[in-house]
Amino acid sequence: MNFGNMSFTKILIHAVWATKDRKPLMSLENKSALCQHIREYAPTKSIHLINVNGWYEHLHCLISLSADQNIATVMNLIKGESSFWANKNLKWNEKFGWQDEYFAVSVSQSHFDAVNSYINGQENHHRKKTFQEEYEEFVRNYDFSEVKG
Repeated sequence: MNFGNMSFTKILIHAVWATKDRKPLMSLENKSALCQHIREYAPTKSIHLINVNGWYEHLHCLISLSADQNIATVMNLIKGESSFWANKNLKWNEKFGWQDEYFAVSVSQSHFDAVNSYINGQENHHRKKTFQEEYEEFVRNYDFSEVKG
């Protein structure tokens, strides 16, 4: 099979990041505006953002990385630019910012619909489970207790 000059990749990533000190700073209105801005910003940096949503103190996104992208760069672009935009364009009770850390895992194509639905359903999900409970579940489910970096 000859692929010519083209590489084909589909690397799906589910990433989660929190506000600085995990403070519940985002009203639903600000969260919606921030998610919409991230949707508009991502293509300007060739980031294929499939979905983004969250709750008062964190966001989830589903991204398809291209062959020349890495998670750290994509996350730095999204988080850095979105916090800058949020402070300039939205009203906050204090300066808005993201934690440096983030959580990111690969997603198989067979789990695409489930992860996408999970991201869409953040409001309902967090009526039953806190972000701390969700975070602890991620650490357990993905065995992050042994992983650093």
